[in-house]
This record gives sequence, structure tokens and C-alpha cells, in this order.
Amino acid sequence: MKNALENVPLQIMPTYKLTYFDGRGLAEPARMLFHLGGVPFEDSRIPVDMKTGLIMNPELADVKKKAPFGKYPVLKIDDIEIAQSAAINRYLARQFGFAGKNPIEEAQADSYIDQCQEYNTSFRACMYATLQGKPEEEVQKIREEVYIPAQNKFYEIFSDILNRNKSGFLVGDSLTWADLVIADHLYSLDTMGMLTHEDAWRCETLKKFQEKIYEHPLLKGYIASRPKGAF
Repeated sequence: MKNALENVPLQIMPTYKLTYFDGRGLAEPARMLFHLGGVPFEDSRIPVDMKTGLIMNPELADVKKKAPFGKYPVLKIDDIEIAQSAAINRYLARQFGFAGKNPIEEAQADSYIDQCQEYNTSFRACMYATLQGKPEEEVQKIREEVYIPAQNKFYEIFSDILNRNKSGFLVGDSLTWADLVIADHLYSLDTMGMLTHEDAWRCETLKKFQEKIYEHPLLKGYIASRPKGAF
């Protein structure tokens, strides 16, 4: 695949600054897209306590007030700021050639991301309850009534998509940003020992998919050297 910088005059190349907390989280697919595209960017990381969600540097305590919509990640392209992870990822995917080969593939990738975001609401409810030290009984209730049903649906949907598509990718026969988002979340689940399902083949399918994406020649070095962590 061609480098995204090819045939772009140096004087019109924008400068990129990606700001997020010091973890993979919602910014990791964007970081991966920069490495896939071979495009330099400033990876600005804000120290944060994963248990409380509080920014660790007092001087940066009001940093979220400065962000569009009060949220991160934020991608600064020259002097323009783009917020919301899906918008950032979609923009970079289109710029670097990972949005899909045609409008139908682009729509498929978008639909998979939308489905993943629905699931993530349940995942975050369980994750934050655990990280914030909620009573075990409360965490277990959220896990059993909210998260597990959503998790099983997530596994079933995406293992079925991969089983039908046969290429090893979610969309068509090549890598898209949907692969990056889903693979990174699967990595988090596997790291936490949560990649389980009563149908073992589903987890095996998803694990093989995640490993395939992480073994991409343009990603492998970055993944090996990036900061370690569950999120």
C-alpha cells in the first residue's frame, strides 16, 4: 500500500496534533491510522488516574473545558479542532485510504462502528463501576443485567460477520478503520480475561482476527513499543 504522503506537496501537508488521556482508549484507532498512513503527528497525552478519572496534573485540571464539547480525543489539523472519536477516525481513514474502497464499503464500516458504540455504553457502565470501587453487589448486578447480554450480542454479531466474509477483515478484502476499532477493543477484553463465550469458536474467531490486525506490517512495530495497559 502506498504511503499517504506520496504525491502530496510538502508545503500543503497539514500538521496534526492528537490529544487524549494517557491510555489507548478512544484515541488508539486514530494513532494506528497515523502509523498506517506513515503520517507524522504529535501524540499529546494527558496524565489521568484510571480509577477516578481525575487528571493527575493540577495545572491541567480544567483541560476538558478547553476541548470542543468538553471531551477528548481532539484532533487539531493546523488551526482547526475536530472532536468525537468516530469523526476523527472517519476523517483520517478517508485521508489515508482506510475508509473502504467504495461507498458501500464505507457504509458497512460506519454501520459496524455504530453497532460497537451501542455496545460500548454497556461496557463502560461495567468498567467504570469496577474502577471506581463500587460495591461488589452493585458491580455484579450491572455485569449480569447490562453488560453480559450486550457482550454476548457483540461477540455473536462480529464473529458471524467474520465467518461470512472469509477475508479475515470485517469489510471487503482489505483493512478499514472498523477493523482497528473492533480489534483494539477485543485486545482490551482479552487483556482483562473477558474474551469468553459459551460458543468457544466465536472467541477463537475474534482472537484470530485481533491478532491478524495487530500483525499488520505497518502496525506491528508501533504496537510492540506503545505504552502498556488494559485500556
